[in-house]
Amino acid sequence: MSKMTDQIYLAKEQYKNASNLDARAGLHERFSVNPYRWHRWVFDQFEMGSALRSRILEVGCGPAYLWRENAGRIPAGWDITLTDFSPGMVQQAREHLCDAQHPFRFGVTDAQEIPFPDSCFDVVIANHMLYHVPDRDRALVEFRRVLKPGGRLYAAANGRSHLREMKELTTRFSLGAELLTDLPPGFFFLDDGLAEFAHWFSAVELRRYEDALRVTEAEPLVAFIRSSFRANSPAEGWGALTAFVEQEIAEHGAIYITKDPGLLVAW
Repeated sequence: MSKMTDQIYLAKEQYKNASNLDARAGLHERFSVNPYRWHRWVFDQFEMGSALRSRILEVGCGPAYLWRENAGRIPAGWDITLTDFSPGMVQQAREHLCDAQHPFRFGVTDAQEIPFPDSCFDVVIANHMLYHVPDRDRALVEFRRVLKPGGRLYAAANGRSHLREMKELTTRFSLGAELLTDLPPGFFFLDDGLAEFAHWFSAVELRRYEDALRVTEAEPLVAFIRSSFRANSPAEGWGALTAFVEQEIAEHGAIYITKDPGLLVAW
């Protein structure tokens, strides 16, 4: 089994806490060129209609980036449940939102077996997590099951060109960052969702988010790659990568990296 979908490895090592995820999120936070930040853009895609109250489930909430970014924008009538398969992530989400004005519910949940009754949520959110699910069809059936009639699924993913320059660097210096280069057969890309979701939903829409990275410091880029699953690459590889990135920045002012994220909306 690939580590990309190894639930024990992911929960106990890669995502036992937010440190690896924070290293990757930090690069995007500091060096993304689009001033309309990702989590604010995602929040603004939610379509709740005219309902005063909406029940929302996020599956794979991580350390609650989405809700921390939009803490002051949440309508009072939203009933929000945040879940993740990693107990460590759920605990960090609790800690980050302990002083939030809006209440949240929390739980440890497998996307393939959601412990809620049929037709109980208006919205299900799956933000950059479906590529970690061993049986995506099973998860999509569960998403559909817990959604009310007319409810919407918002699932974020990346296109095939996402971070392509970073993948090239990882391969060039033999760093073996599985998250970037050793993608298993059937890995879930953004464009795949149109056909895949159509098996379970009557309508699917793809919304792209335009962005790129303009990286002006070597250390955050190297930290991103170090966080990407394998820390046992030869030391000389990391040194060579760091020297190369520093030289590129010195000569060109920055390293530019393609981003290709987006959102699949299904109902």
